[in-house]
Amino acid sequence: MVFTSYMEQALEEARAAAKRGEVPVGAVIVSPEGKVVARAGNRTRELHDPTAHAEILAMRHACAKLGSERLVSHDLYVTLEPCPMCASAISQARIARVYYGAADPKSGGVAQGPRVFSHAQSHHVPEVYDGIAAAEAETLLKDFFALRRE
Repeated sequence: MVFTSYMEQALEEARAAAKRGEVPVGAVIVSPEGKVVARAGNRTRELHDPTAHAEILAMRHACAKLGSERLVSHDLYVTLEPCPMCASAISQARIARVYYGAADPKSGGVAQGPRVFSHAQSHHVPEVYDGIAAAEAETLLKDFFALRRE
């Protein structure tokens, strides 16, 4: 089996989020058959919703589309390490694999901070692969915040 990365589509969503003035994070949910089920970028400002992170929006859309609260055997590609809220939702959705780009030392919840998947309370632990297109994801974030500081 050949590995196919869907990170470029997640990066497209991150770029679109930046154009909307949102923190540039994008996410894609992929079915076991390799079909993109849902994709989203951050919309916290637009929707006035602190939970409207790319991962949450993509999972909501995928679950609605599939008629299930679980995404068993599905993969999640996200440009930034999921925060604790998103990591918990990923566990609840039973995502099989998480591929993320940039590490998030300040707000991450997977390899940084609370390391949600390491806790006994985490009912499901996905496989996690980090550093996928990390340089591009980091550049998007750094450029976005640099413009805000000017």
